[in-house]
Amino acid sequence: MTTIDYDSPTYFDLMTRYWQAANYLSVGQLYLKDNPLLRRKLVASDVKFNPLGHWGTIAGQNFIYTHLNRLINKYDLNMFYIEGPGHGGQVMISNAYLDGTYTETYPHITQHEKGMKILFKRFSFPGGAASHANAQIPGSIHEGGELGYSLSHATGAILDNPDVIAATVIGDGESETGPLAASWFSNTFINPITDGAVLPIVDMNGYKISNPTILARKSDDDLRQYYAGMGWEPYFVEGDDAAQLNPVMAKTLDTMIEKIRAIQQQARTSGDSGMPHWPVLILRTPKGWTGPKEWDGNKVEGSFRAHQIPIPVSRDHMEHADALTSWLQSYHPETLFDAHGTLLPELKALTPTGPKRMAANPITNAGDQTPLVLPDYRQYALKITAPGQDTRQDMIIWSEYLRDVIRLNLHNFRVFGPDETMSNRLFGLFDATGRQWEEAITTSGYDEDMAAAGRIIDSQLSEHQAEGFLEGYTLTGRHGVFTSYEAFLRVADSMLTQYFKWLREAAEQPWHRPYPGLTVVSTSTSFQQDHNGYTHMDPGVLTHLAEKKGAFIREYLPADANSLLAISPAVFASENTLNLLVTSKQPRPQFYTIEEATVLAQTGLKRIDWASTDDGVAPDVVLAAAGTEPNLESLAAIDLLHEQFPDLKIRFINVLDLLKLKKDDPRGLSDEEFDGYFTADKPVFFQFHGYEDLIRAIFFDRHNHHLFVHGFREEGAITTPFDMRVINQLDRFHLAKDVIQHVPGFAARSGAFAQLMTDTLQRHYDYIRETGEDLPEVRDWVWAPLK
Repeated sequence: MTTIDYDSPTYFDLMTRYWQAANYLSVGQLYLKDNPLLRRKLVASDVKFNPLGHWGTIAGQNFIYTHLNRLINKYDLNMFYIEGPGHGGQVMISNAYLDGTYTETYPHITQHEKGMKILFKRFSFPGGAASHANAQIPGSIHEGGELGYSLSHATGAILDNPDVIAATVIGDGESETGPLAASWFSNTFINPITDGAVLPIVDMNGYKISNPTILARKSDDDLRQYYAGMGWEPYFVEGDDAAQLNPVMAKTLDTMIEKIRAIQQQARTSGDSGMPHWPVLILRTPKGWTGPKEWDGNKVEGSFRAHQIPIPVSRDHMEHADALTSWLQSYHPETLFDAHGTLLPELKALTPTGPKRMAANPITNAGDQTPLVLPDYRQYALKITAPGQDTRQDMIIWSEYLRDVIRLNLHNFRVFGPDETMSNRLFGLFDATGRQWEEAITTSGYDEDMAAAGRIIDSQLSEHQAEGFLEGYTLTGRHGVFTSYEAFLRVADSMLTQYFKWLREAAEQPWHRPYPGLTVVSTSTSFQQDHNGYTHMDPGVLTHLAEKKGAFIREYLPADANSLLAISPAVFASENTLNLLVTSKQPRPQFYTIEEATVLAQTGLKRIDWASTDDGVAPDVVLAAAGTEPNLESLAAIDLLHEQFPDLKIRFINVLDLLKLKKDDPRGLSDEEFDGYFTADKPVFFQFHGYEDLIRAIFFDRHNHHLFVHGFREEGAITTPFDMRVINQLDRFHLAKDVIQHVPGFAARSGAFAQLMTDTLQRHYDYIRETGEDLPEVRDWVWAPLK
């Protein structure tokens, strides 16, 4: 058996040639659609009509990728690649093509000249490959250009994966974003005993789109202090000559890998995870490295001008085709590929094999999935003897269920959040686990529920981090939830958009395995968040996600604890979905038996017989509610209406699975089913937790347009819980008044009742400003059976 000397000049020379092959493929993808090996002089038909893409980071990343391949071979590593810099999809495509993974994934893109032609043409081309890393590329779990989340995704991916290293390339422009800057604190949550390691590599090439990068203007001493102060041990490599850089880069990376292994071995031998200083590499190479030095009298390599397409050559502008040819030939393709266009064997031998290839690492294709073991949700159900008689906090009940989900799934389930697990009343979790935390823990008793290997990560006040950790954890095959205050979900909803797009693209690839559902939980909601007021009111995430393709989005609005429990199995068994749960952490009346809740979970909505008076006859009016407070206020309004108008035929519908109402949702009700609930022509009063236009949009394609919506109307203040509903007209008094004034046959009789509701609202207004609390009749209201 031949021993390979990974540190010999011969090996480094081969690495330089492999790097040149990756660079050649990367330039070819930008410009060419034919003549991939330059067998003849370039003509207009060989070049794309409109070359699109980015060049600036490509050669630097290809250099990194080449060296990571060496590390995997030398140390037999389980490693994968995260591409943080923006639109540089050629990096992952070129290297996946060279190691054979791309052809295995797309067999028509063969590893010879014909396949190379297809590879070049389809890049950033209609019907082809995107210009950035995405779900179409084997080996990718991170959307290129989603600037700021690479380190968060990497950390989520290595949690509970003790043998994995996430080699994470971070652009120096990306480093300026808030989420990325915050993500350097990820090391606080990496346990060297139970988790893998992140290997951050800052690609310091000096420029963004048209400006210098801030970090690149810092001295090495400043950078050393910056990273060391955040708990990292920085290493530096700098240069623009690959032949000279190779041994320096190799030695530095060897030192870093051995440092990682030493940290893990020490922790795993001693049982002391401590707070290690993990290594981070700062690699200084020119932007646009190996590309044109100058163009039209301006510096290109080493400047912002290398960011996208460095020289203006296209199908209709071939004046400078010779410059493009010279650039491509500078990589000496005749020394890299054989006569058939196949990478030479001595260069192919540099790539890892099988699943050791970063593009073929199973973790990048939804990982080694294990379905959750779920307890029977009925064991945690509240016994409802009469609707609304018992007042409990939904999240406390649910936390007992989640506690046992953790106990049954100690290696593939986690809870993430921005320091709000206790505030969200998830008390039961702490019976099973603590917060994972690798910094020092004081013995004074002021640090509560902190642990080196907890299943909760909520000790950083960052929605971006919490969501990023969960995404990385889920994309690698595990399960979890991200809990947040409702308004703060908007901080991360662009991440939710990108995640949805990732799911959609992945689902279109037949080779892609499905991902476990990603679950986001909103608990501190607009209609009761106590002292926080208007600043903490924004249920817009419901509308934001509902606009996406229905196959991938679920929105659940359980009205009480049993409804929340009943929907949990569907949430945690879901695949390729983004699940939004809008719940309540406040004390609330409990209305639905576990049997009713189970039906609600199975069908998505239900006519509530004990709150309806349309038995055997057509209703005069339909009231529907989606959400905790909408359900409560609807029932209170029904109570008021029935007392004054006992002949009014009311149908009440509780909606748990909101998007089943959408006609264009794959799970949506048919028109016949929809009319069976809401009728085709009776007035419908829909009380909704979010913005009203979402419900109007749902009804737009249905038969019944006699719709009145009471939801969030962008009103808020520091006020009482009930008044928050009053100022948005989601309360029982506004609702009852609105109903009776718009139901045919009853409007003429509505005068006295409408005045009573108006007077009651004025009395409420005066009372809360005098006492600071809601009216006794509101505080003490309890559902009574309809007579």
